Amino acid sequence: MSNAIHTLSPSTNKLLYEHPGTSLDEARQLAISAQDAQKSWKQVPLSERKAIILKALELIDANKQVLAEELTTQMGRPIAYTTKEIDTMRLRADYLLGIADESLKNLPGQPQNGFRRFLKKEPVGVAFIATAWNYPHLITISTIVPALLSGNAVLLRPSPQTPLVGERFQSFFTQAGLPRNLFQLIHCGSLDVLDQIVALPQINLISFTGSTEGGLRIREATVRRVVPVNLELGGNDPAYVRPDADLPYVAAQLVDGAVFNSGQSCCAVERVYVHADVHDAFVTEVQKELATYKLGDPFDKTTTTGPVISQQAVKTINAHIADALSKGAVDATPENATFSTPPTDGNYVAPKVLTNVTHDMRTMREETFGPVMPIMKVASDDEAVALMNDTDFGLTASIWTKDVGAGEALMEKLEAGTVFVNRCDYPSPDLAWIGWKNSGLGCTLGPHGFDAFYKLKSFHIKEQQA
Repeated sequence: MSNAIHTLSPSTNKLLYEHPGTSLDEARQLAISAQDAQKSWKQVPLSERKAIILKALELIDANKQVLAEELTTQMGRPIAYTTKEIDTMRLRADYLLGIADESLKNLPGQPQNGFRRFLKKEPVGVAFIATAWNYPHLITISTIVPALLSGNAVLLRPSPQTPLVGERFQSFFTQAGLPRNLFQLIHCGSLDVLDQIVALPQINLISFTGSTEGGLRIREATVRRVVPVNLELGGNDPAYVRPDADLPYVAAQLVDGAVFNSGQSCCAVERVYVHADVHDAFVTEVQKELATYKLGDPFDKTTTTGPVISQQAVKTINAHIADALSKGAVDATPENATFSTPPTDGNYVAPKVLTNVTHDMRTMREETFGPVMPIMKVASDDEAVALMNDTDFGLTASIWTKDVGAGEALMEKLEAGTVFVNRCDYPSPDLAWIGWKNSGLGCTLGPHGFDAFYKLKSFHIKEQQA
């Protein structure tokens, strides 16, 4: 398999970027130079590290519009929304900067006369960070900021679909004053080469964001090493609409949760369970909401839904839809002229509403990763919770109800890393972004957002000889 990168525009399928790929030998040399740079970096006071990170963030802010346009070009999200990712990225970074001192301070042992004991948080060394294309700025900032602030060097492998994000980040952080070789890029288009790179002994931590299959492959590639692996993987996230819910509000929120970014979010709403008492009325509200959406050119500021990432994605999404329809699902998608007349070039998939779905259908069992909203009728809270938990994934889940107390009681029963009442599809920087089951290992963000990027060293000192 070639290691070269050929990035195609999702909206035109024209070539945007080419790179021969970083060979294993080149990656080894990058890792060795990163080791040397890290030895000096870990001695730099945290206050100085923070100042450099802040300067890099200011450079990113100053180039926000260019970055937004490049993001739309590379992954197809409508231009109306791409600057928002960069704004949200800054909020995440500011949170991480704000908790750095507390997160990285020494931990005291128990007092004892004649002894001094404490725990020091030491950097792991060289962190290999592989990011995904669907939210590349957010994913990258959630990992490189705690990695660098903790005193590590970074080898960043940007997604082959959004390579310019990696190029820009390296440029801005270098301009901000990061030492030479502390932040380097590895472009990799071959999973076989990636397997070999993560096995390099100079790499002390692997942080991977991507599919569950990709995460399992990373674990297999590192099975002969004792090395920490942090994984943010896929989801098949459910929502439950109780009979007392505010249906117009909930419909608007869940359509957005299912269709935003063309459904290409790890925490997108992929399954909706609705109490039988309000099922039909809810479907009507969903249809009203989706009728206002516009599928089209992502550089048109009125477009709400752009292309999906690739022709392979188109095939997978359509296969899930066809499977559901063949097993009795009903196409309840509203009339929308833009859905039937997408641009002739590009990877366009119209949003789809499916009713009469069951757990025998792929779209209810697998991650569709597209603008599909399957809606299933349930008879009770208990049935909804049982179906929501009937999955190998566990990233997020949401309950929609006017009775917040009842919603909180149901949250306790859900098997997911983040649970919502009356909200969805929102990783809050002050909470752990963590996957249960096959959705991940370890976490980013929140008060434990630095944990993966340091190792503990116990200091035990007897201050006087007997």
